Amino acid sequence: MATVKVYSTPSCPWCVKVKEFLKQKNVKFDDIDVTKDAEALDEMVEKSGQRGVPVVDVKGTIIVGFDKEAIEEALA
Repeated sequence: MATVKVYSTPSCPWCVKVKEFLKQKNVKFDDIDVTKDAEALDEMVEKSGQRGVPVVDVKGTIIVGFDKEAIEEALA
């Protein structure tokens, strides 16, 4: 199974969509709330170059936003 991290915030509707999509695909993931974890926020910015969420890390492939095709490709 892929190692997946979802950097998100509680108020982000696209973050919810990403997590629901991963659940439908039976993909286990770590949900990282960057509003509560400053180190994770810094890690997300370092990986993605931005502060916007969601940011999905699939085995080192960084996907910004809810991009189904890119997520599926990274999981394959």
